[in-house]
Amino acid sequence: MITVEEALRHLFTLVSPLEPETVALAEAGGRVLAEGAQARRDQPPFAASSMDGYAINGTRLCIGDSFDVIGEAAAGHGFAGEVGIGQAVRIFTGAPVPKGADRIVMQEDITREADRITVTGASSDNTHIRPEGSDFRVGDRIDAPRRLSPPDIALLAAMNVAEVTVRRHPRVALISTGDELVMPGDDPGPDQIIASNTYGLKAMLDAAGAKARILPIARDTKRSLETAFELAQGADLVVTIGGASVGDHDLVGAVAADLGMERAFYKVAMRPGKPLMAGRMGQAAMLGLPGNPVSAMVCGHVFLLPMIRVMLGLGARPAPRLRARLTCDMETGGPREHYMRAEAADGRITPEPRQDSALLSVLARANALMIRPAGDGPRRAGDEMDYIAL
Repeated sequence: MITVEEALRHLFTLVSPLEPETVALAEAGGRVLAEGAQARRDQPPFAASSMDGYAINGTRLCIGDSFDVIGEAAAGHGFAGEVGIGQAVRIFTGAPVPKGADRIVMQEDITREADRITVTGASSDNTHIRPEGSDFRVGDRIDAPRRLSPPDIALLAAMNVAEVTVRRHPRVALISTGDELVMPGDDPGPDQIIASNTYGLKAMLDAAGAKARILPIARDTKRSLETAFELAQGADLVVTIGGASVGDHDLVGAVAADLGMERAFYKVAMRPGKPLMAGRMGQAAMLGLPGNPVSAMVCGHVFLLPMIRVMLGLGARPAPRLRARLTCDMETGGPREHYMRAEAADGRITPEPRQDSALLSVLARANALMIRPAGDGPRRAGDEMDYIAL
């Protein structure tokens, strides 16, 4: 068996950043920027009013000062003239500040009679003018790599960027294996269960920026597995679930080897998730996950998501670890690194009392995987523990 750290090093050699593609900005949310983008205009492109009110030429402003209103400026419709001493232009938020004006008086601080206004409110040092280019300037950049958030998309749109270059979605084929499995909605026999972890992994992969396909269940025969691998052609990553252990019906490793898989490793010193297998099959990387539902999902967080991040150009790094203080005493740990389902909140972490790798309800309650090192000694409440957020 190898350690989790060693397994990740092997996995990172199996994948590399995918080729870039250009997409419309409206389709770029959540994508990973592959090439930086730069602003094509200043924002704001002119000095703009931040208030509804009156644009005046009068840095020194006193209560009782009066001005003649000579026009109006609205968003998209500026005032073409110039504001002189003793003059004002009615202005609305976002409108260009007219030439000659150096201050906006809020409409709440004046009274108006016909075309003349009088200042009635207290003056302040705030001119209520947003300077030209105060948000960004032509040539300012959003650098890659970066997963584009909704605020990033809004910023790019304001920069007048209509298309961006992003990493292609990793194509992932998911193959559940085993005679005991049926798909959700089917009628399971008395000895069958639902292929639940495949759907959880697809949701995990899609949320991470991949495009996952659920293939038909591969039965415990050589021919059925061969057919499943044939259907996976074109994928960047083939993920099998179950069948990678050493039982009489665990055929994935042997069939994959017959089809040309170059194995990188088999078995990792972790709990849950010991029977993990990885390698390459032609142009695709392959990852064989354990069949137990929680084991598969835990390995998804620890191994599968970091591989996807590499393919998206986000770097070869393990899942980020956080720290929190343990809320209870714990006895000595086991010989394998243990990823325990736990609840983390307010800097404290509580492991779930049941850690059976088949209990999906426990995983669904958890928001963290608390990590106990291999051979970890007794723990006391208040000890700091590493964890991965779920």
